[in-house]
This record gives sequence, structure tokens and C-alpha cells, in this order.
Amino acid sequence: MPTMEIAKPQSGELPQVKGPQMNDRDRINDILSMQKYLSSGFNTGINEVQNPELRKTVASILQAQHEAQWQLFNLMFEKGWYKMKAADKQEISQAQQQFSGYSTQFPSFS
Repeated sequence: MPTMEIAKPQSGELPQVKGPQMNDRDRINDILSMQKYLSSGFNTGINEVQNPELRKTVASILQAQHEAQWQLFNLMFEKGWYKMKAADKQEISQAQQQFSGYSTQFPSFS
């Protein structure tokens, strides 16, 4: 069975043969990568901060980073610049089996 992609058609705004210059897709993709990196750093920070006010501030910044990341992803998806592979039923079943087994490894706090 062929792989199905989840994508919108490209808007035609990109040149057919890309030169060394950055275009809008490259810039947005670069910013999206930076947002993912920042989210990761703030996520680590919120796990390690002790001061309640600082934790609240970092959580607020993290939420803003997630929102910016979502907006950039959505912009790229709408323009057809971000494609995803749709999982078939077998892949979903395999992942479900794999990760459901992990729950037995979690400590019980009851």
C-alpha cells in the first residue's frame, strides 16, 4: 500500500530551481527550528526551577513559545511547505502495543 502524505499543495511561491539565497520557506523553517530549540530549553528550565514566581514566569514564556511554534507550523502547512506521513492502521497498532507495554514500568504511588 502506498504511503499517504498529509499535506496541502504548495502555493507556487517557491522557485522551481532553488539557488543559494534563502526564500520565505527557508526563513520560516529556520524560525520554526529555533522555536523548537527554545521550547526544549524552557521545558528543561521549568522542570528544574524552584522559585514559584520564576516557575510561573518560565511557564508563561514556554506557553508563548508553544503558541509561536504552532502558528509557524500551521503557516508552513497551509502553504504546503510542511508534509507529514499518515500512519496506517498497522503502524498505529504497533505503536500502541509498544507504548502500552511501558506503563508496567512506571512506579505505583497508590
